[in-house]
Amino acid sequence: MRYACLIVTYTAAEQTIRMIKKLDNGDFDFYIHLDKKVDINTHSALFDMPNVVFVKDRIDVKWAGFTIVQAAFSGLKEIAASGKKYEFINLLSGQDYPLKTADYISKFLSTQVGHQLIICKDFETEWTEALSRVHEYHFTDTVFKGRYILQHTINFFVKRKPPANLRFYGVNSTFWTLSPECAFYVMNFVESDPKLCKFLKYTWGSDEFVFQTVIMNSPWKDQVLNNNFRYIDWTNGGSNPKVLLTEDYEKIIASDTIIGRKFNMAVDAKIFDLIDEHNRKEE
Repeated sequence: MRYACLIVTYTAAEQTIRMIKKLDNGDFDFYIHLDKKVDINTHSALFDMPNVVFVKDRIDVKWAGFTIVQAAFSGLKEIAASGKKYEFINLLSGQDYPLKTADYISKFLSTQVGHQLIICKDFETEWTEALSRVHEYHFTDTVFKGRYILQHTINFFVKRKPPANLRFYGVNSTFWTLSPECAFYVMNFVESDPKLCKFLKYTWGSDEFVFQTVIMNSPWKDQVLNNNFRYIDWTNGGSNPKVLLTEDYEKIIASDTIIGRKFNMAVDAKIFDLIDEHNRKEE
């Protein structure tokens, strides 16, 4: 079985290279969407790897904007154009890192065929604080003077309604592992509806609910496992997870997850060595 890793990144190449090398056991191909703002030559060390593809249609990504979803869609199109058969597409960022060996992850994924590894919470009953993401206007992808004043004024008078008859689902984590058929279904569903695309452009954090929402309003919902097998620490509060450090090592290795985020080599490089050494001992 083969698996595609879709890496949407803007961060330093060194950490992405280390992640790819750890996963490079012959079962994985890597598709890298590098933010359009970043010089692609910073990742030149990966240019000659036969199983690494740089996504050609690069998006200028804005944090919490619909551009993140568009970057993922651009990567999915590159995967589809390859003509290769994959059992799963695994969405990653440049700040993720495998918590298990490549062989372990490959074998684990082989046992999950027929499932969609994504977490979905109902906005109406489980994640009500997210309702403002879709019921209010957000000019996240549009930069102009006075945008927040305009945003506040419009939202004072207008409550938004989505153009499609959708019940919204999501979670404060972008990342998933989906069958290609399911991932392509989401992309085609959104891109075939111009009104929905326009609506999503003025939402906040759409990368954390677009895939979940489309899947849960489709026949694919019956395959959702409601687990993405990521180790993410939200204990610091706010809209960003804690950067994982050496102090988190024991909790990380005690988890049953396969990918952790987020890591930063410039902040704590030792944690990478500790995880890798633990994996070698378990082989």
